[in-house]
Amino acid sequence: MKILLKSAKIIDASNPDFHLKKRDILIVDGIIEKIAVNITPPSNTKVVDHKNLHISIGWFDSGIALGEPGYEERETIANGLLAAAKSGFTDVVLNPSSHPVPDSSSDIVFLKNAAKDHLTGLHPLGNLSVKGQGESLAELYDMKNAGAVGFYDYKHAITNANLLKIALQYAQNFEGLVYSFPLETKIAGKGVVNEGEQSTQLGLKGIPSLAEELQIARDLFILEYTGGKLHIPTISTANSVKLIAAAKKKGLKVTCSVAVHNLLYTDDTLEDFDTHFKTLPPLRNKEDNKELIKGLKNGTIDFVTSDHTPLNIELKQVEFDHAAYGTIGLESAFGALNTIFNLEDTIALLTKGREIFGLHTPELREGKEANLTLFEPETEYEFSSLAILSASKNSLFLGKQLKGKVLGSLARNKMVLNF
Repeated sequence: MKILLKSAKIIDASNPDFHLKKRDILIVDGIIEKIAVNITPPSNTKVVDHKNLHISIGWFDSGIALGEPGYEERETIANGLLAAAKSGFTDVVLNPSSHPVPDSSSDIVFLKNAAKDHLTGLHPLGNLSVKGQGESLAELYDMKNAGAVGFYDYKHAITNANLLKIALQYAQNFEGLVYSFPLETKIAGKGVVNEGEQSTQLGLKGIPSLAEELQIARDLFILEYTGGKLHIPTISTANSVKLIAAAKKKGLKVTCSVAVHNLLYTDDTLEDFDTHFKTLPPLRNKEDNKELIKGLKNGTIDFVTSDHTPLNIELKQVEFDHAAYGTIGLESAFGALNTIFNLEDTIALLTKGREIFGLHTPELREGKEANLTLFEPETEYEFSSLAILSASKNSLFLGKQLKGKVLGSLARNKMVLNF
């Protein structure tokens, strides 16, 4: 397959030869053959020409959920990866949210095989504990050998501190990455939203910031004792940023992420009891948003995630207390981030993080495998259901003004375009 990208503006700060310059890019059988000011297309070449075409290395999402196996009505692997590709993501880490949960090497092999012929690379996480019950360690070493890039009891706190201690000690033998969801369940209680003025006014039980911060503080003490690599997904409070910054200053191997929606929205959006805005961690306040954005800019927070969580309609169209947590986010991630950050920072955030999972970061150079995202950064528009590619439609970005559209992606000798 021959593809010629015409007059594409390259956004790649790691590549000063081409950064912010317009170039033609010829790709032959999945390899970047030539980058030049003007390339005459060889015969039988697919020419991609679009007004204001921009490209970067392929985007990466460190945490999405799908449905298969067990919840195919929410999302299948095939459609989920197509949605990811059309949203610009050429590699994604899959959260262990299926039924049964992936807690053995055969489960990881199933997921890898189901995704092997797709443009977007699927990198599964295995469960940290057997059946995700938090009682005993799952087959971490075997899952690692089968292709698991980390271990996580999805959205469930590790209440047993000794389990986390043993996991961190054991995983060091094979460079395993251990996740710990930041929620102290006894403090959180039956809370469903951020504890604050809004929760009081609305009569909804609150989850205090303390519930997140206390768990993070505990986990960091354990990490300091054991060593190893700890990842804290989707932090949401200002003090969480401070705790992780202090741990990094000590030299601890801790990384963290933040969900895109926790950068844009606050609990003020809950006044209409719209269950699309029910997320875990919950939407916090403006000060938290400010510190999360600052944490991304100074590198305390390692990367953003869409925290893409497809849910069928009956899990959302119920009373707020009983609705499931989560929102989809792949399709809106770029347009949302591009409203907060300048373009170069947005692309930097969307392309970083692979190394933490032991994955290779693509290079936009001649002779390298083409792993690229195509986009147009200027168009402003209202995000609507027509833009949703996922099987589930539970997006809190519906009706939000976003900026910039994904035009397609190219990786693994495959290409998808949205025009």
